[in-house]
Amino acid sequence: DWESAWDNHENKDEESSSTQNGPWLQDCVVSLSPCSDLLVVAREHKAAFLSAKWRTDDSGREEMTLAVSWTGTLSTEEGECVMSSICIPLASQKRSSTGRPDWTCVVVGFTSGYVRFYTELLHEDPVLRLKCRTYEIPRHPGVTEQPEELSILYPAALVTIDGFSLFQSLRACRNQVARAAAAGSDVIQPPPLAYKKWGLQEMDNIVDHSSVGIMTLCVFDQMKNASVLGGFNASVKGSPPAMSQYVTVGAGPFTGFYYAVEGSSQPLLSHVAMAVASKLTSALFSAASGWLGWNKNKSEDEALQKQKPKVEPATPLGIRFGLPDSRRHGESICLSPCNTLAGVTDDFGRVTLLDLARGIAIRMWKGYRDAQLGWLQVPEERGDREFSPSVSLPKRHALFLVIYAPRRGILEVWAMQQGPRVGAFTVGKHCRLLYAGYRLMGVNSVTSQGWQLHTQQVCLLDPTTGALRTVSVPFHLALSDKKCERAKDMHLMKRLTAVLKSRDALESLLSTKNAPVSCLMNITRALNDTLKQQDPNGVDTALVQLCSSQLKLLQLYSDIQQLHSAAETQDEPENDSLEGMADELSRVGPTLQRYAQLTSRPSVSFAQDSPDSPLPAQAFLSQLECTEDGELKVIRRSETEWNQLGNFMFWGCLCGKSSLHKVCDTLQQAGISPQQLLTLLLSVWLQREKEVLQKPEETVRNLHSLLVALSNMKGAVEESWDPQSISPWWQQVRCTCIQSHNAAAALLAALVAHRAAKASITSRADSKLQSEWEAVSLELEQWVVCVRQLENVLVLQTLLLVPPPQGAAGGAPAQCSIKALLEGGTGGIADSVSKWVFRQNMSPERLKEILQTREARTPPTEQQFVILRFCLAELLVAVCHRFPHSLSPDLLFAHCCWEYVVQWNKDPEEGRHLLWAVEHLKLVSSPHIQLGISTMMWSTFIVKRFSAAAFLTEKVKYTKRSRTQIFDVGMGDKAMTSFLCCCVQLLQILMEVDSAVEEVAAPELSVEEAWSGAEGPASIAELALEQRGVHYPLVQHHCLLATLMHAAMTFSLKVKPLSLFDSKGKNAFFRDLTTIQLMPSGDMDPSLVLLRQEVNPDILRRHLVCELYNQGLDLRAEEVMLEVEDKDVLGSQLLVLTGQRLSYSLLHSQTQTQTAMELLARLPPTLCTWLKAMDPSELRCPLVPLRQTSRLVGRLIEMLPENHAQYSLALHLLEAVDVLTTED
Repeated sequence: DWESAWDNHENKDEESSSTQNGPWLQDCVVSLSPCSDLLVVAREHKAAFLSAKWRTDDSGREEMTLAVSWTGTLSTEEGECVMSSICIPLASQKRSSTGRPDWTCVVVGFTSGYVRFYTELLHEDPVLRLKCRTYEIPRHPGVTEQPEELSILYPAALVTIDGFSLFQSLRACRNQVARAAAAGSDVIQPPPLAYKKWGLQEMDNIVDHSSVGIMTLCVFDQMKNASVLGGFNASVKGSPPAMSQYVTVGAGPFTGFYYAVEGSSQPLLSHVAMAVASKLTSALFSAASGWLGWNKNKSEDEALQKQKPKVEPATPLGIRFGLPDSRRHGESICLSPCNTLAGVTDDFGRVTLLDLARGIAIRMWKGYRDAQLGWLQVPEERGDREFSPSVSLPKRHALFLVIYAPRRGILEVWAMQQGPRVGAFTVGKHCRLLYAGYRLMGVNSVTSQGWQLHTQQVCLLDPTTGALRTVSVPFHLALSDKKCERAKDMHLMKRLTAVLKSRDALESLLSTKNAPVSCLMNITRALNDTLKQQDPNGVDTALVQLCSSQLKLLQLYSDIQQLHSAAETQDEPENDSLEGMADELSRVGPTLQRYAQLTSRPSVSFAQDSPDSPLPAQAFLSQLECTEDGELKVIRRSETEWNQLGNFMFWGCLCGKSSLHKVCDTLQQAGISPQQLLTLLLSVWLQREKEVLQKPEETVRNLHSLLVALSNMKGAVEESWDPQSISPWWQQVRCTCIQSHNAAAALLAALVAHRAAKASITSRADSKLQSEWEAVSLELEQWVVCVRQLENVLVLQTLLLVPPPQGAAGGAPAQCSIKALLEGGTGGIADSVSKWVFRQNMSPERLKEILQTREARTPPTEQQFVILRFCLAELLVAVCHRFPHSLSPDLLFAHCCWEYVVQWNKDPEEGRHLLWAVEHLKLVSSPHIQLGISTMMWSTFIVKRFSAAAFLTEKVKYTKRSRTQIFDVGMGDKAMTSFLCCCVQLLQILMEVDSAVEEVAAPELSVEEAWSGAEGPASIAELALEQRGVHYPLVQHHCLLATLMHAAMTFSLKVKPLSLFDSKGKNAFFRDLTTIQLMPSGDMDPSLVLLRQEVNPDILRRHLVCELYNQGLDLRAEEVMLEVEDKDVLGSQLLVLTGQRLSYSLLHSQTQTQTAMELLARLPPTLCTWLKAMDPSELRCPLVPLRQTSRLVGRLIEMLPENHAQYSLALHLLEAVDVLTTED
């Protein structure tokens, strides 16, 4: 609370900050009019104008907002961007004006050097900063009136425009625009504009400036300056001249002071504007014509100049003195309203306070990097004059410096000049402090008489909330004497008095958090009694109505609170029959028990979010309102607040701690509709599912009593309800249960509502002395279907809640509801289970085993589940029995196949996902579904990567060594080999099922009767049956290529697969498999035949030798080894295999001997490191006798020449194996 924060000087520290969006606003040029009626946000060449508008908020209160009134491009020169902008409100010249501006001019500076209110080139460098000075009423006699002025800073020049000349020029220009718009023209004649241009010298870099105004030195300072500048013989004029003071910040020096003597020969360059006026038009006015209401014809300006206008040279102006600091670089300067002080920020994170009259730094703050500054000048209030030491003196003013530190997200206010910090606010890290430093232009001492200038001094714009907040400081915070406390109390008393005069006082009081209810009731009752005793004509009617309505709500809150806090609750007789509920609960009890176990895992929550936390009276009042007819209406805000209100009203009744009939009577007498009460009851029942399942019998009984009590209220079940139609009351209960994701609580609520509805319909039929069988069956049939669906959902949700094994793919379990499953289409249930299968990391063979047990046994009873302890397989079987059609084996395998291929597509390095997708596809019994899914898999996921792999293999010379290129396909070499193997299997499945579809009829897909109303996307199986057949020769053609590529990757062959096919064969590749393509003929080109025969068979022999050794078949490997020609390469391959065997014996074996440990310690470091790098998991038979390994090492020594790089490593291996063999 910004208001109350002033009362405490020790505010919150800067550490607390909230996570917000990125600092996009810091990159924009933002300017706000001092009247807060126009905001300009610009970035690069685009800008948006936001104008003030009144609007009514949700609570009916009027509030001022800034709405976008114009957006577009401001730049007209190519490549120019906005560098600075200001909004100057121009005072009205009408006598009836009270201080509001006539209109607001936006002045924008560009990197091209243009400053546009209308087009005028003043300098060719980028515009750094625009600043304005307007008329200020002198606080006391003797203060010099400063002329109005607009100053424009360039990197090496300062342009000042006289305010009176600018004001007249802008008014004339606006009148011309209005006349041109009325005449249908867009050409205006800009009047001449006078300006001065100073070339600032002797400063290395200038980034910001302040024009202090005209000043006159005293005689002593004049003599001192003359002596310093002119030496001993300098002459001194009789009267000190008037000078304009300019202060700049940057580097070399850090701060510079410039003085321009008034009356010297400065050029008034009005002839420049005269020369170009006929050729140029207003860029901003034409661009913003729609926003300003001028120039409805938006045709582009065709008179863009071919050459820039003449730029006059600047008059040199030397620096008088500065504050030298070679390492410090100034970033910005902010001039105080009294023109005597200035705040400067620098790149060291410091804020320096300058005394401009003396030219010295008088104070410095540390730790304010990227700080933004503003000033507040607060006049003394009428009540504060009583504490002034001399009442006859002029009204005092207090000066405060506002510092916003974005790095810390804090806004601070400091009293000047050496005062303390009087306020600090945590505001966020991405705000912008907006301080104009000027008021209306065109005001003077005559026209300002009697005006009240409605301007804001400092505002803070928060981009995350869109709020524009004003900074206001009470005057008494500047007082430091013993009367400060009394002034503070008087200020607080004055605020309180002002608030109490309106209805805002009562609203503020009732919205106070943690206020006692008794206190609120006493105050509201006292105010209500006082208003009743006054004259009815002089009393605010709205305040009277507010008092009576809030008093009624407070009484209701107090009554409910007392009912819930009663020490003892009398057991009320159970009038409603609950016969049969025990049987229902025992039937679904085991499933509820398992569901409760899976949902009761520990989780982290905050105490303030607990449903058991008490509901404050303020929250209760904010959610209820009184209507004109005296009824109460519940306002649904957020879901959390709604649940808190439901907990407050009904949770005590559901737990049996409160008299539910008394609570219902109290709520009915208050006038709350039974429909809203029903919604609140069901929301708290569903939300507190865990607590409900702890004592299901007791809570179900209380829910039944509450439901019956609400049903008997007036307006719940209509008296004229036709039993042959659906009851809106019970339909509301069904809709809530259908949409709920809390399956157990929804099922219990449906069982209770079903029994209550049945009893209600029976009593209605008995009262009419007739039996209306149609009515009973129509309403109750809806409940039978709903209960059946909720039982299915509960079993399915219990399965989905089973946690995955540790290390499996993550992901939160899916939340099921009847509505979600119906909207998921006919394949929604199978899709949920397939995602669960993926999370469980369940292999296709394991899933097949579980489904086979399903077909082999009868549906298990609920009691059998208790005996079987709800193991994963039994849960899955139970779900499949609940959904015999939606989870038929073919449908489940099809969805699992699709789920795995989708997950593989997200991470192609996981080759096992694609392999299991193909395995699931093989388990589908219907060739029609197999064909469709294979076709969709190939076209959606496979063919793109397959073609990329083929072209990549064609380009690369050595496939195994081209790992960087293989990553272009998204896979490494191992994943690529697995991928090509899956491609071969997928294409083989396609060829097999293409022949089988003719022999078998297409399956007929169906769903369970209870789920026949599913609406949504078609299942994977339905989409598969809609696919067209494939062209068998084209599939066979692709299968040949896939086999070649798989062989090349497996055997590391130096082959280019695409080069082994002719042009027809190449053109047929990667086409849609359902289309007919021209295939290669039987006649082959002899050169192509020769190319196909170039594959080296020695590579295959070496691979066979390695595979035999890998399997532990050493003797057979030695036989094949005799036919190998390249012994060196084979030796290198077998050396790795030997290292894997030895690594397994020494490092990975479960039974490591002491001899092996000692040998490992004696091994050379290079050999030990090499063995640790080996991966024995690649061996299919790691347990090989040491004699065979010793024989293999002997073969290696024979094969490798002595000059081989790995010969010494083989010798070390031979020594290690011999030692192990001897010890063994």
